[in-house]
Amino acid sequence: MSQPAGVVEVITGSMFCGKTEELIRRLRRATIAKQRVQVFKPVIDDRYAFFKVKSHSGMDYEAVPVSSSDELLEKLDPHVTVVGVDEAQFFDSKIVDVANQLADRGLRVIVTGLDTDFRGEPFGCMPAMIARADKVDKLTAICVVCGEPATRTQRLVGGKPARYDEPIVVVGASEMYEARCRHCHSVPKE
Repeated sequence: MSQPAGVVEVITGSMFCGKTEELIRRLRRATIAKQRVQVFKPVIDDRYAFFKVKSHSGMDYEAVPVSSSDELLEKLDPHVTVVGVDEAQFFDSKIVDVANQLADRGLRVIVTGLDTDFRGEPFGCMPAMIARADKVDKLTAICVVCGEPATRTQRLVGGKPARYDEPIVVVGASEMYEARCRHCHSVPKE
């Protein structure tokens, strides 16, 4: 019998576009199909629940929080056939190789992550993950300013756009981030 074909699927886009919701939808379908599923999330993402991935709309799925790609491999159940990885932009760059190694072993790997940071620039490992994936879905949100499709994540500090020199990684949700279109997205440099 031949080994099943593995695949790396990436779900990307701005905050509030439904990445985690789509991940959970795919995981639930895999579960219905009696596939063995295991989900990982970065330990840094403790916004809603520590042992779950959870969408902004409230959908959730059990997950294992890990601090690195190596820890993900250590905690990987050898019997799973589907691996979910949420918020991949917060992982070390080795996550790209890990996802591809798992796919080479015949696993279906579903990865979510922000494609750009609050500045509108490529975020962490995501450009490499997208480039090496077998399938990429880029989702859009709705711009909270004008209502057009949003492809950017606007960070707010005191209700105003965060400055360019602010730290890249600041974990938060709607209290400090908004979805914005290219036109309404603003990152002051001075």
